[in-house]
Amino acid sequence: MTELTLAAAQIIIATALDHCRAGNFQPMSIVVLDARGALKAVASEDGTSLKRAEIARGKAFGALSLGVGSRALFKRAKEQAFFIAAASHVADGALVPVPGGVLIRNEAGALIGAVGISGDTSDNDEAAALAGIAAAGLKGDPGAD
Repeated sequence: MTELTLAAAQIIIATALDHCRAGNFQPMSIVVLDARGALKAVASEDGTSLKRAEIARGKAFGALSLGVGSRALFKRAKEQAFFIAAASHVADGALVPVPGGVLIRNEAGALIGAVGISGDTSDNDEAAALAGIAAAGLKGDPGAD
Protein backbone atom coordinates (compact mmCIF):
# COMPACT_ATOMS: atom_id res chain seq x y z
CA MET A 1 0.00 0.00 0.00
CA THR A 2 1.56 3.28 -1.08
CA GLU A 3 -1.17 5.52 0.29
CA LEU A 4 -3.70 5.30 3.07
CA THR A 5 -7.05 4.10 1.73
CA LEU A 6 -10.47 4.91 3.12
CA ALA A 7 -10.99 1.18 3.73
CA ALA A 8 -7.83 1.03 5.87
CA ALA A 9 -8.88 4.18 7.77
CA GLN A 10 -12.27 2.62 8.49
CA ILE A 11 -10.61 -0.57 9.79
CA ILE A 12 -8.37 1.54 12.02
CA ILE A 13 -11.36 3.38 13.49
CA ALA A 14 -13.56 0.29 13.93
CA THR A 15 -10.80 -1.75 15.60
CA ALA A 16 -9.66 1.13 17.81
CA LEU A 17 -13.24 1.61 19.00
CA ASP A 18 -13.58 -2.13 19.67
CA HIS A 19 -10.35 -1.95 21.70
CA CYS A 20 -11.74 0.97 23.68
CA ARG A 21 -15.02 -0.76 24.44
CA ALA A 22 -13.23 -3.97 25.46
CA GLY A 23 -11.10 -1.91 27.86
CA ASN A 24 -14.10 0.03 29.17
CA PHE A 25 -12.42 3.32 28.19
CA GLN A 26 -14.15 6.68 28.30
CA PRO A 27 -15.96 7.82 25.08
CA MET A 28 -13.42 8.43 22.35
CA SER A 29 -12.80 10.53 19.27
CA ILE A 30 -10.57 9.16 16.53
CA VAL A 31 -9.12 11.07 13.60
CA VAL A 32 -7.23 9.51 10.70
CA LEU A 33 -5.15 11.78 8.45
CA ASP A 34 -3.36 10.89 5.24
CA ALA A 35 0.35 11.64 4.73
CA ARG A 36 -0.32 15.23 3.67
CA GLY A 37 -2.46 15.91 6.75
CA ALA A 38 -5.83 15.79 5.01
CA LEU A 39 -8.73 14.27 6.91
CA LYS A 40 -9.38 10.68 5.83
CA ALA A 41 -11.90 9.61 8.49
CA VAL A 42 -13.21 10.68 11.89
CA ALA A 43 -15.50 9.17 14.50
CA SER A 44 -16.66 10.44 17.88
CA GLU A 45 -18.55 8.19 20.23
CA ASP A 46 -21.69 9.29 22.00
CA GLY A 47 -20.77 11.13 25.17
CA THR A 48 -17.42 12.56 24.08
CA SER A 49 -16.68 16.04 25.30
CA LEU A 50 -16.97 18.99 22.95
CA LYS A 51 -13.37 19.32 21.72
CA ARG A 52 -12.20 15.68 21.75
CA ALA A 53 -12.07 15.40 17.94
CA GLU A 54 -9.97 18.57 17.72
CA ILE A 55 -7.59 17.20 20.36
CA ALA A 56 -7.36 13.90 18.45
CA ARG A 57 -6.62 15.81 15.24
CA GLY A 58 -3.94 17.83 17.03
CA LYS A 59 -2.23 14.65 18.18
CA ALA A 60 -2.22 13.22 14.63
CA PHE A 61 -1.36 16.52 12.93
CA GLY A 62 1.46 17.27 15.36
CA ALA A 63 2.95 13.83 14.75
CA LEU A 64 2.80 14.33 10.98
CA SER A 65 4.11 17.89 11.18
CA LEU A 66 7.26 16.92 13.04
CA GLY A 67 7.61 13.39 11.67
CA VAL A 68 7.50 11.59 15.02
CA GLY A 69 4.77 10.03 17.11
CA SER A 70 3.30 12.25 19.80
CA ARG A 71 4.96 10.25 22.61
CA ALA A 72 8.27 11.67 21.33
CA LEU A 73 6.68 15.13 21.22
CA PHE A 74 5.60 14.69 24.85
CA LYS A 75 9.19 13.93 25.84
CA ARG A 76 10.48 16.86 23.82
CA ALA A 77 7.88 19.20 25.38
CA LYS A 78 9.29 18.37 28.80
CA GLU A 79 12.87 18.95 27.62
CA GLN A 80 12.38 21.81 25.14
CA ALA A 81 9.13 23.58 25.94
CA PHE A 82 9.99 26.63 23.86
CA PHE A 83 10.53 24.50 20.75
CA ILE A 84 7.16 22.76 21.11
CA ALA A 85 5.46 26.11 21.76
CA ALA A 86 7.03 27.52 18.60
CA ALA A 87 6.11 24.42 16.57
CA SER A 88 2.53 24.63 17.85
CA HIS A 89 2.39 28.26 16.77
CA VAL A 90 3.65 27.40 13.29
CA ALA A 91 1.05 24.60 13.12
CA ASP A 92 -1.69 27.15 13.94
CA GLY A 93 -2.15 25.55 17.36
CA ALA A 94 -2.91 22.12 15.89
CA LEU A 95 -0.16 20.30 17.76
CA VAL A 96 -1.01 18.34 20.91
CA PRO A 97 2.22 16.89 22.37
CA VAL A 98 0.89 13.98 24.41
CA PRO A 99 0.68 10.24 23.57
CA GLY A 100 -2.19 9.22 21.33
CA GLY A 101 -0.85 10.53 18.01
CA VAL A 102 0.63 7.59 16.09
CA LEU A 103 2.25 7.69 12.67
CA ILE A 104 1.05 5.10 10.16
CA ARG A 105 3.70 3.36 8.07
CA ASN A 106 3.25 0.86 5.26
CA GLU A 107 5.03 -2.48 4.95
CA ALA A 108 8.13 -0.78 3.55
CA GLY A 109 8.21 1.74 6.41
CA ALA A 110 7.05 4.73 4.36
CA LEU A 111 4.90 7.29 6.14
CA ILE A 112 1.31 7.16 4.84
CA GLY A 113 -0.67 8.94 7.57
CA ALA A 114 -1.38 9.33 11.27
CA VAL A 115 -4.06 8.48 13.81
CA GLY A 116 -4.99 10.68 16.73
CA ILE A 117 -7.19 9.44 19.56
CA SER A 118 -8.48 11.32 22.58
CA GLY A 119 -10.90 10.53 25.36
CA ASP A 120 -9.20 8.37 27.96
CA THR A 121 -5.66 8.40 29.37
CA SER A 122 -2.99 9.19 26.82
CA ASP A 123 -1.54 5.68 27.19
CA ASN A 124 -4.96 4.12 26.51
CA ASP A 125 -5.48 6.45 23.55
CA GLU A 126 -2.15 5.33 22.10
CA ALA A 127 -2.85 1.63 22.70
CA ALA A 128 -6.17 1.92 20.83
CA ALA A 129 -4.46 3.65 17.91
CA LEU A 130 -1.82 0.92 17.70
CA ALA A 131 -4.50 -1.81 17.78
CA GLY A 132 -6.36 -0.16 14.91
CA ILE A 133 -3.27 0.34 12.79
CA ALA A 134 -2.16 -3.27 13.28
CA ALA A 135 -5.61 -4.55 12.31
CA ALA A 136 -5.29 -2.70 9.00
CA GLY A 137 -2.04 -4.57 8.31
CA LEU A 138 0.07 -1.45 8.82
CA LYS A 139 2.79 -0.38 11.25
CA GLY A 140 2.21 2.11 14.04
CA ASP A 141 4.97 4.46 15.13
CA PRO A 142 4.04 6.12 18.47
CA GLY A 143 7.40 7.82 18.91
CA ALA A 144 8.53 5.57 21.74
CA ASP A 145 12.15 5.57 22.84
